[in-house]
Amino acid sequence: MYNIIIYIYQLGVIIASFFNEKVRKMWRGEREAVRILREQVDPNAKYVWFHAASLGEFEQGRPLMEQLRSEHPEYKILLTFFSPSGYEVRKNYSGADIICYLPLDTITNARRFLRTVRPVMAFFIKYEFWYNYLHILKHRNVPVYSVSSIFRPDQVFFRWYGKQYSRVLKCFTHFYVQNEVSLQLLAKLGIHNVTVVGDTRFDRVLQIKAAAKQLPVVEAFCQPSKVFVAGSSWQPDEDIFIPFFNKHKDWKLIIAPHVIGEDHLQQIEHQLAGRKVVRYTDATEDNVQEAEVLIINCFGLLSSIYGYACVTYVGGGFGVGIHNTLEAAVWDVPVIFGPNNQRFQEAQGLKACGGGQEITSSDDFCRIMQRFIDQPQTIDEAGRQSGAYVKQMTGATQKILADVKL
Repeated sequence: MYNIIIYIYQLGVIIASFFNEKVRKMWRGEREAVRILREQVDPNAKYVWFHAASLGEFEQGRPLMEQLRSEHPEYKILLTFFSPSGYEVRKNYSGADIICYLPLDTITNARRFLRTVRPVMAFFIKYEFWYNYLHILKHRNVPVYSVSSIFRPDQVFFRWYGKQYSRVLKCFTHFYVQNEVSLQLLAKLGIHNVTVVGDTRFDRVLQIKAAAKQLPVVEAFCQPSKVFVAGSSWQPDEDIFIPFFNKHKDWKLIIAPHVIGEDHLQQIEHQLAGRKVVRYTDATEDNVQEAEVLIINCFGLLSSIYGYACVTYVGGGFGVGIHNTLEAAVWDVPVIFGPNNQRFQEAQGLKACGGGQEITSSDDFCRIMQRFIDQPQTIDEAGRQSGAYVKQMTGATQKILADVKL
C-alpha cells in the first residue's frame, strides 16, 4: 500500500510541477540528484548521511554535522533535503561534502541511491521515516539514528490503521528523542532502543548567538530607545502589535516579516501611516536615527537583530504555527507569541518558566505590554527566565555523539 501511495504521489508531483515553481524545483532536483551523486561520490570514502526534510530540520542536524566533522575528519558528509525551502537556502553549505535532494522513496530510487553512496551510517532528523530507504538500510546492516525526534499520540504510528507502517520504526538502530512522552509512546510499540536527550536546536541557537552579526545600521536605529522586535510576522500578527505601537511612540519598532513581497511591505507601511518608517535596504546610519520603525526587507539578519530587543514577538501563532522562538529567547529577552503553539515543546517550556507569553487577542497583547511598561523589572525577569531555559536545555548534540559508535 505504501508503494502504491508513493507512486500516486509521484504522479501528482509531476503534474503539479507544470503549475507550481516550488514543486518544479523539487522534481527537477530529485532527478538531478542522481547525476550529482554519480559525479561527486568518492568510492573510497566513508560517508555519513544526514537527511533533513527542510530548513528547520537542517538547523537541528547542523550541530551534529559540524561536531562530527570536527572530531572525525575521516568521514565525509552527505546532506540531503526533501523540500526546496531547505535545499535552495543551504545548497552551498560548507559543512557537507555533497548536498542534493533525496530522490522520492520508491524501491528503485532507494536501491540506486544507497548502491551509489554506500553510507556507513545515517542520521534522519526529527520526522523523517522513509519506508524503502530505511528497510534497505536495515537489510544492509547500516546503523540508522533518529535525532531530535518527537512523537505524539495522534501520529499515524499509534493509530489502528498505521500498524503496518509503524514497522518502519523497527529499522532504526536508536532513537534520540526530545521528551519522555516520545519514549513512552515508542515503548507501547515494543521499541526500547530510545534515549531522551532533548532537542539539538538549543545547541544550535547558542552557536547562532555566538556568531551573531554586528549591524551598525540597527545599532544606530536602536539608540537610545526601547525596542520591540517582531520576527517572522504575518498579517494577523501585525494587526495586533502595530496598533499598540502606533499609540506608544516612545518605543521603536523593528518588523522582520515572514513574507517580504512588495505587496506585504506596502501593507505594513500603510498600517504605520504617520510614523517615520525606513526599510533596511534603504537605511543608512544617518537616516535611520530619525526613523521610528525599521522594516527588515531581506533575509539572514533576524537571529542577530533579536539581540537588540527589549521585548520580542515571534509570528505564525495565528496561522499554521509559531516560528523559531529559541532564536529570540537565547538573547535573554521575553518572547510573545500567538495561540497555535501546542505542538512546539520549546514554546511550552518558555511559557512554563515565565519567559514566554501566549496571546490570543489584541487585548492580551496590550495587557502584557502595558505590564512590561508599568513594571520594567518584569521585562528583565522574563528575559532572564528565557535565557536560563535555553541554557539548561542544551547538550543534546554531545549526548548523541558520545553514544553513537563511530
